[in-house]
Amino acid sequence: MRTVAAVLREIGLPSPYAESRPLSIEEVELDPPGAGEVLVRIRAAGLCHSDLSAINGDRPWPMPIVVGHEAAGEVVETGSGVSDLRPGDHVVMVFRPMCGVCDSCQVGRPALCGPGGESNAAGSLLGGYRRLKAVEGSTINHHLGCSAFAHYAVASRRSVVKIDSSLPFDEAALFGCAVMTGAGAVLNTAKCEAGSHIAVIGLGGVGFSSLLAGKAIGARSLIAIDMLDSKLELARSLGATACFRADEDDIIGQVKALTGGGVDYAFEMAGSVPALELAYRVTRRGGTTVTAGLPHPDKKWPLQAVSLIAEERTVKGSYVGSCVPSRDIPRFVSMYQQGHLPVKALLSEHLELSGINEGFDRLARGEAIRQVVVM
Repeated sequence: MRTVAAVLREIGLPSPYAESRPLSIEEVELDPPGAGEVLVRIRAAGLCHSDLSAINGDRPWPMPIVVGHEAAGEVVETGSGVSDLRPGDHVVMVFRPMCGVCDSCQVGRPALCGPGGESNAAGSLLGGYRRLKAVEGSTINHHLGCSAFAHYAVASRRSVVKIDSSLPFDEAALFGCAVMTGAGAVLNTAKCEAGSHIAVIGLGGVGFSSLLAGKAIGARSLIAIDMLDSKLELARSLGATACFRADEDDIIGQVKALTGGGVDYAFEMAGSVPALELAYRVTRRGGTTVTAGLPHPDKKWPLQAVSLIAEERTVKGSYVGSCVPSRDIPRFVSMYQQGHLPVKALLSEHLELSGINEGFDRLARGEAIRQVVVM
C-alpha cells in the first residue's frame, strides 16, 4: 500500500527547520505485515527530543528514515502468528522492541533487549526486516521500530501494547515515551518512596512525567529546575513545591537548605552534562541520581569519584523508564484515569503532519512540552 510519511533524508540541516525542511512529506510504499508484525493506522504521534536528535545529528541513524517513535493508533491488519491482537484494537507503540528470549528479557529488563537494540541501530524492525520503500523502490529505514510520523506503519508485535480504547489517541501517544520514560524512572528505576525529597532537572515531556510521578507517590518536597520561567510556572500548577531557574546563583545551596542537605532522588532529564552535574550536586549523601536525558555520545561527565565512595552515592541510568511496557503502560494509563498522573496537562499543541518542521523549531527552542501530530 501507499501511505504518507515524514521522511528524513539528510542529517544536520540548519535550523530554522521551517526553512531548511529536513522532513519532507512524501508518499511511500509500505509492505504488508510479515510474521509477528502488525499494520497500525497512526492516529497521534508526539514530537520528542529523541526525534530532534535524529534531525540535528546528535543521534545519527541510517538514511533515509521515517522518524517518530511516540505514538498511538489502531490495528488494521495482523501478520501470521499474531493471535492476541485484531483489527480495531487500540495500541501504543514502544520504541524498544523486546525479543522476549535474550538474557535481559528473561530477567525482566526488556529495556536492555540485545536484539531490540541491534534492530533499532540498524534502522530495521525486530529481526532485521524493513517494510518501507520510496515510490521508486529504494529502501527507507525505520526509526526505533516505529516510524510513527506517517499515516500507517508496520511494526513488530513486540513494539506495540494494547490499551483501553476509551483513552483519546492524542493522550495515549504520550504513554509510549514521555510517560513511560519519566514516570518509569521514578517508579521503576529509583523506586522512590513516599516522603522523599525529589528534584527534576529539565522539564520537557519526560521531566514533567517524572514530576507527576513524584507527586503521585507522595514526595515530601518536589523541586523543579529548568531554564524557562513558563515551564516552572506549569510545574507549580502541577504540584512542584519549589521551582528554580537552572542559572540562579547558588542553586545548589538553595536546594540543600530547603531539603536539609540535598534531595534523596535527583532526575536529570535535560540531556546535558551540566544538568547531570547539577543533579548530582543537589543529591544528598546516600542519595540517588538518575539520568535519562541522553546527551550527545561524545559528551563526558567528570565524576568526582571520592564523593561516590565516601558519601555512598548511587548514580543510575534509566532507559525506557526501566519498564516492562506490557505491564507498565496499562498501569500508568490506569493511574492517569484515576487522576494520579494528569498527563493531559502536558499537551502543548496539535499539529498536522504538514506542520512538523515548524513543530521541531518550537521544540528546539524549548517552547513546547509535547506537541502531537494528529493524523
